[in-house]
Amino acid sequence: MDTLTHAVLGAAVGGTVLGRRLGRKAVLIGAVVAALPDLDVFLDYGDAVLNVTEHRGFSHSVFVLTGLGTLLALLARRFAPARDITLGRWWAFFVLSMLSHPLLDVLTTYGTQLWWPLDVRPSAWPVVFIIDPLYTLPLLAAFVIALASGNGFRAPAWGLAISCAYLAFAMLAKEVVEHRLEPALAEHGIEDAPRLVQPTPFNTLLWRATIIDGDRHYETLVGLLDGAEAPMLEIFHRGAELEEDALALEMGERLDWFAGPYLRYEVRQRDGRETLIATDVRLGFPGFYAFSYALATREEGETWQPLVPTEMLTPDTRADREALGQLAARVFSPEARLCTSDFVTDRWVADVPEAC
Repeated sequence: MDTLTHAVLGAAVGGTVLGRRLGRKAVLIGAVVAALPDLDVFLDYGDAVLNVTEHRGFSHSVFVLTGLGTLLALLARRFAPARDITLGRWWAFFVLSMLSHPLLDVLTTYGTQLWWPLDVRPSAWPVVFIIDPLYTLPLLAAFVIALASGNGFRAPAWGLAISCAYLAFAMLAKEVVEHRLEPALAEHGIEDAPRLVQPTPFNTLLWRATIIDGDRHYETLVGLLDGAEAPMLEIFHRGAELEEDALALEMGERLDWFAGPYLRYEVRQRDGRETLIATDVRLGFPGFYAFSYALATREEGETWQPLVPTEMLTPDTRADREALGQLAARVFSPEARLCTSDFVTDRWVADVPEAC
């Protein structure tokens, strides 16, 4: 999630835990503490793939943040003027404020290394988009009211309760969408294929489903307001014949650890040479994904030579604006068809429903 959301969530947690005792200070300290994990964005690992895959790494680890929160609690208990606050209360204040950050990030698509340094894939169970005004606004209002009134407990507690209720709604919405998706998956025989169901930008009413089956990449949109109409699946090629070449590269393997199997591969001509491109199909939309990487180059017919460092390619923001306008119409009307195949070149399209 964005830094503002993390800060006001931390403020709500801090105010709920120690607002009665510390007032505005609990809200402000909770906001600062909760924003700390995202300081890792200032770390440059010297490589495009590493910069993306190391983000939400050690600074978002449950182990690291619990340890840091414990240290801050010990320091507060020893040096803070408020001598009547117990160590357990300080511990809950710092640890919960800090852990609110990665636990919220887990509910987005990007992936969070909750269990760093354990060698496991990043955790993600997306139920909210990385920016969702309906989630953020109650927390922001609670933050402003707490600072204005000086009562650091009541408004933060209400803001936290409303935001949690919204997350519960989002989880229920995802269950409904996945249930509606099942008949379409069964029709194509891909019930057991890896799937990713996530909300579209800025809302939890319209959801995007991505399914990977070998070289086939399926896409569909499912809205809570769609009624009983079955979702239509568009099918794209994934360039799976290049996957083995990509996985033979260190950064290709790293990217697969981060996003696999939701990666698309292609070869482009750049500066007179063939370039192996890997694209994360989770983040963005068909035709203008947010994260594409140049991994290796070669002369035609030769072996791939890894790029050191790898390069992140610039997305097409014009197409983003065009698609967002169509998405907004699609949220409230299933008749406002949005065919993602309209935004990609024909060579990537394997099959398009008649409705498109």
